[in-house]
Amino acid sequence: MDWGTELWDARERRATLPERRRETEDQFEVLERHTQWGLDLLDRYVKFVKERTEVEQAYAKQLRSLVKKYMPKRPGKDDPESKFSQQQSFVQILQEVNDFAGQRELVAENLSVHVCLELAKYSQEMKQERKMHFQEGRRAQQQLESGFKQLENSKRKFERDCREAEKAAQTAERLDQDINATKADVEKAKQQAHLRSHMAEESKNEYAAQLQRFNRDQAHFYFSQMPQIFNKLQDMDERRATHLGAGYRLLSEAELQVVPIIAKCLEGMKVAADAVDAKNDSQVLIELHKSGFARPGDVEFEDFSQPMNRVPSDSSLGTPSDGRPELRGPGRSRAKRWPFSKRNKTVVTEDFSHLPPEQQRKRLQQQLEERNRELQKEIDQREALKKMKDVYEKTPQMGDPASLEPRITETLNNIERLKLEVQKYEAWLAEAESRVLSNRGDTLGRHTRPPDPPASAPPDSSSNSNNGSQDKESSEEPPPEEGQDAPIYTEFDEDFEEEPASPIGHCVAIYHFEGSSEGTISMAEGEDLSLMEEDKGDGWTRVRRKQGGEGYVPTSYLRVTLN
Repeated sequence: MDWGTELWDARERRATLPERRRETEDQFEVLERHTQWGLDLLDRYVKFVKERTEVEQAYAKQLRSLVKKYMPKRPGKDDPESKFSQQQSFVQILQEVNDFAGQRELVAENLSVHVCLELAKYSQEMKQERKMHFQEGRRAQQQLESGFKQLENSKRKFERDCREAEKAAQTAERLDQDINATKADVEKAKQQAHLRSHMAEESKNEYAAQLQRFNRDQAHFYFSQMPQIFNKLQDMDERRATHLGAGYRLLSEAELQVVPIIAKCLEGMKVAADAVDAKNDSQVLIELHKSGFARPGDVEFEDFSQPMNRVPSDSSLGTPSDGRPELRGPGRSRAKRWPFSKRNKTVVTEDFSHLPPEQQRKRLQQQLEERNRELQKEIDQREALKKMKDVYEKTPQMGDPASLEPRITETLNNIERLKLEVQKYEAWLAEAESRVLSNRGDTLGRHTRPPDPPASAPPDSSSNSNNGSQDKESSEEPPPEEGQDAPIYTEFDEDFEEEPASPIGHCVAIYHFEGSSEGTISMAEGEDLSLMEEDKGDGWTRVRRKQGGEGYVPTSYLRVTLN
């Protein structure tokens, strides 16, 4: 079944020549409209895929922007939140979404290359081929039209010559019968009739030859030339339809190609969701923020109904049973209750002493591990440089051994520096671990009996280091009695220390004190004072009165609150 034969009318009647010509024009117009429609459909599909590609690219771009917006900015090792399974799962979901966006970009790329570019190129080739086939058909039609015009001309000439010959013959016969006509006129008429008859015979022969030629050309046109052209157009249109169908298939194949990867992305999201472990996150929070501090003891009872003779309370923290004021331990003045107090702004130190004991130990352990890794890396680099130097010495053409000396020296310096840092962090870590062990426990004991007031003289700002050491020796307190425990939070007052020039807290005088010796200051019971310097272990605390004046008072006579 082909266009070259099936498109023609199969009716029994013989169509006239004008009808055949008109039918040929109609079939040409039919094929021209159909092939043009096919190429327009191809171009429309290419445009559709191109816009689909732009949609996929925009979708992928927006997904990547979304992932970038919500992806944690800090590296995982520096972000404490990255240790929680919830955060890890969220980051994994973001990564899977990013991979999903990559698959959408792959779909867009495949559609652009294998559909848009190839079909657009093929469409241009089809347009050129179609143009060539229709030009060939138009030329064949024009040739047939030209032959038909020649046939019509020869036919009209033959018809005209026949009429002229018949007229000349009638004229000659009339003159021959006319008795008045001369013999010369009769002969002339007969010669003219013979000439006209000869011309009509020649026109007849020419018309017959032209008719034979036209019929041959017309048969070639309708039975050979035009069917071939129509069949070429049919073949072109079928190839176009086949390529268009393949383009339709590529649209689905581009999606099917990424389906396994997308399925893995979705499965990864599901795995991330299942990986959320609430119990483990609770444990991670403990590990991240475990302070190592012991929990505070009971708050002391202050009996304001008997100012000078307080009622003892077994549950009080700082008031012993005999009513005497409590002596804060050597070098320490009071307990810290971080959950309820406002912490001062701390200064970050290299040994992380600004952190709670447990966190300090962990940070020191991390730093120590990093230094050990760096040290091992430098050692490996030194060994590699030594081997390279040996090779250069054995094979001078490979390089100059002296050129490696600066790098070897630099590596040795780095190794020495890192070894010193490792020793430093090891010492800090050992100290931190001992502090963690010393501060473990859920409860703290209480003083059962305060020691005697300080026997040493108050510090003097002009005294030298020897006097200071003598004061410290004279102010040493007797060992606590049996059952006496260490004072609350005796290791971390440095977290709260401020510049000596400004108050670091305030305190209230529990008892009246008459500052009679040099360097001391008097205070009345219940007087509010500014704390300027904590007890250094000698039993004296430096305070400032609101009315002016600054000096030392017994630490055991104060109730101190730090800023």
